[in-house]
Amino acid sequence: MAVGLSEPVNILPVTGIELASVASGIKSSGRDDLVLIKISPGSSCAATFTKNSFCAAPVILAKKHLSQTLPRALIINSGNANAGTGEKGLKDAVQSCEWVARAIQCNAEEVLPFSTGVIGEPMPMEVLNSGVKLVSQQLSVDNWMVAAQGIMTTDTVAKAISKQISVAGKLITITGIAKGSGMICPNMATMLAFICTDAKVEDAYLQYCLDEAVAKSFNSITVDSDTSTNDACILIASGASESALINAGSTDAIIFSQAINEVCLHLAQAIVRDGEGATKFVSVNVLDALSLSEARDVAYTIAHSPLVKTALFASDPNWGRILAAVGNAGVENLIAENVSIYLNDICIVSGGCRDAAYTEEAGQRVMDQSEITVKVILGRGDVSTTIWTTDLSHDYVTINSDYRS
Repeated sequence: MAVGLSEPVNILPVTGIELASVASGIKSSGRDDLVLIKISPGSSCAATFTKNSFCAAPVILAKKHLSQTLPRALIINSGNANAGTGEKGLKDAVQSCEWVARAIQCNAEEVLPFSTGVIGEPMPMEVLNSGVKLVSQQLSVDNWMVAAQGIMTTDTVAKAISKQISVAGKLITITGIAKGSGMICPNMATMLAFICTDAKVEDAYLQYCLDEAVAKSFNSITVDSDTSTNDACILIASGASESALINAGSTDAIIFSQAINEVCLHLAQAIVRDGEGATKFVSVNVLDALSLSEARDVAYTIAHSPLVKTALFASDPNWGRILAAVGNAGVENLIAENVSIYLNDICIVSGGCRDAAYTEEAGQRVMDQSEITVKVILGRGDVSTTIWTTDLSHDYVTINSDYRS
């Protein structure tokens, strides 16, 4: 059950973007598993991809196509990752782009492929071919929610958000969808995200906005410390609105950038809230570090600790596990006496040991909650960061042990 997360509402169409989702048969469940996003000519595009060395065939091909031209379509399948499939997988990804190009009358290089699901299995190409023909006939500007559902794998809730802002007196819309629940860690987590706006945005600034937003959102979450082979985040600006061109020098550039940050952060936190088997949504705040890398090292050591995560699941205020994780983060010359640790607003550690005012009852009241903040004050500098994570439950093991069955 997702933590504090419900089905999205008020998801708005984006002029210049059409979508469709169908059940092609890639998934044996009969659920939707193939999504097509058609993009109007002249749109700008920014992208980030997984840093996993075994990146999937669609990732390889999408990068290649982006280096050649701007996209006119995104084809996304769930249920099969097309990863670890060698040369055959790459050829299959090429073929899927050719089928989409034929269906919507564009060049194959203008199609970006994306896949998510089981690694190492060949793509059922006949099923995919039939699905492409079907999905290309159902395109509509109003299909954002069905698309959000069509890219889901172990997700329990579709993830989508819309935001409208004024740029130079003109209203622009930003709508995004994402999938992700397990195999979530930095370097793009194990997620797919597709965000579109009708704003006119200069290419370089669009990429800048996405890179900045991803660093603060999708690359600041973890469920289980595993980085996927298939991660990607795509930001499309159709330019169909009447707004002026946005670039780094624009008056409203910061407003636009902040809106992209907010959309990405919402989607990233939705992924954590829907983490496989999660019962807790946990913010890990690290303050007063010497550097961002130091702050993130401490935050991730806490967030990745199986002992901390299982204590969270048990609602056990075993603060010694958090203390040990901080000490295990590899911070050079850390002075334990300068470190303070809090659960929400309850100080549990000060002066390097249990705070004199702390009581087990106070800690228990925090741990019984479904949303918890762990705050660590290192007392070394002025740099801070936040990482979002989950607990580790029995259901996580069940979901992943049964994943291919």
